[in-house]
Amino acid sequence: MAFDGVFLHKITAELSAAENSHVDKIYQPSKDELVFLLRKKGFVKKLLITARPGYARLHFTEGKYENPQTPPMFCMLMRKYLSAARLLSVAQPELERIAELTFSTSNELGDIIEVKLIAEFLGNKTNIILVGADGRIIDSLRRSDPEKDERTVLPGAVYKYPDSQHKLNPVTEDINTILSAAENYGGSPEKALLSAIQGFSPLICRETVYKADKCGDFRSALNSVLNDIKSGGTPLLLLKNDGTPFDFTYTDISQYGNEFEKCTYTGFSELLDAFYSAREGAERVRHAAADIIRLVNNLKSRTEKKLALRLCDLKKCENRENLRIYGELLKANLYRLESGARFAEVENYYDDMKTVRIPLDPALSPQKNAAKYFKDYKKTYTAEQMLTRLTEKDRDELIYFDSVLDSIARSKTAADIAEIREELALAGYIKRQEKRKKNAPAPKLQEYVSAEGYKIIVGKNNSQNDYLTTSLATKSDLWFHVKNLPGSHVIVFSHGGEVSDETILKAARLAALNSKAAASSNTAVDYTPVKYVKKPNGAKPGMVIYTANKTVYVTPDKGGPTE
Repeated sequence: MAFDGVFLHKITAELSAAENSHVDKIYQPSKDELVFLLRKKGFVKKLLITARPGYARLHFTEGKYENPQTPPMFCMLMRKYLSAARLLSVAQPELERIAELTFSTSNELGDIIEVKLIAEFLGNKTNIILVGADGRIIDSLRRSDPEKDERTVLPGAVYKYPDSQHKLNPVTEDINTILSAAENYGGSPEKALLSAIQGFSPLICRETVYKADKCGDFRSALNSVLNDIKSGGTPLLLLKNDGTPFDFTYTDISQYGNEFEKCTYTGFSELLDAFYSAREGAERVRHAAADIIRLVNNLKSRTEKKLALRLCDLKKCENRENLRIYGELLKANLYRLESGARFAEVENYYDDMKTVRIPLDPALSPQKNAAKYFKDYKKTYTAEQMLTRLTEKDRDELIYFDSVLDSIARSKTAADIAEIREELALAGYIKRQEKRKKNAPAPKLQEYVSAEGYKIIVGKNNSQNDYLTTSLATKSDLWFHVKNLPGSHVIVFSHGGEVSDETILKAARLAALNSKAAASSNTAVDYTPVKYVKKPNGAKPGMVIYTANKTVYVTPDKGGPTE
């Protein structure tokens, strides 16, 4: 992620709007997070400082954070020193990944003093440190270990900046000095830039080299990036084809071509809010779904093993007709057979009177040998019927498990996971954690509108698919589903009206996008009136059969379908 020194420079410039505001409230939603409510005339903002590795940042936020009933000790310390304090300045030493918030407050004697809240964004050593007017540390979110850490971060110790890497500041240094310094470093151009320039992330280094390769002029490419640094820059978010945020930065990124969609924001805080809320939301979803994924994968593995054994047993039943024929041939030749024989050679009138050798049990009479073959035939016949039913059930279960895993992979919120958990409980795979509410509200479905004004609704999981297709849709509406793969049911609520090719293609793209084929191209999507879609008795949630369908081929992300 590109929360580098330059990006922090953009953020601190944006946070200067909060100078001379007062601290109204302080919260610590989690062990690594602080939220300050800042107020002044015509200005109310929440300031978020996060020291969580991988998520470390500082910015204004519109997010809603749940606070613990009992404030943590560090939060109480913040409130003791900073409640009602006035924010004097927000500064950044050079382009280091350090932000200093200087507050004016009063001590226990009523004297006005200045304290600093210092946020260090240094990877796994990210920290939030409160420093008193005497330059000594009051306390920190993370304290140093004297036996492991060279730098002392402990209450009472004099605060010292982390060791500087002595790189050039791209804001203050001219391009000639920077180019000269980069030339002194060996290795690739990207590594040279990373070693020479303060505040540059690997992403920006790669982008500079890419632009240089495209235009053939390294100076021009570097100058373009430096101008974006010195100017306001552009809050830019890179999105994957499925809408998932990939990275963020302050300058245009061209190295990925058309691989990612670009989205610009009005401010850098707004950009970070969008990026990290999506990322943290995805993490919450992964956390909520972890046990379900593990359960479904275990069930799937167990079912695959059962199916393999049953198919092996079923193959053994392929010769059951021979058992019946042997019985018939022995019965027809009883007069020729002797007791105690180990085999019988008789003419097979089922196969052009060819001689066949039939094994016998010498301990049994000819009549009982014939009866045994008939008995084995019936047993094998019964076993074949049972194994056929069981293998069909196993295959249906595997299809269902794949559909559940697909639904989980496409889930965006913890509520989506809760619906899948409820679905598995209803299907008997897990125990319900809490009693099911009577008259539960209808699920929240994804809704779209076609150019003709037809409503298009997409189910997000099997339960929603069932509700959408069997309860909400009418027989004259159009049903869509990706061919032979797990995915969402999509309904065009046409009510029997004529549906244009444009609407059909839009619905088909939605069906492809909300399926296991989301990243594929030229994806087959079947569609048919709802009256031709049936849910067999005892079928798993979301499982249906359909007839009278047509097929359209679409590309989920880029459009351009063919038929």
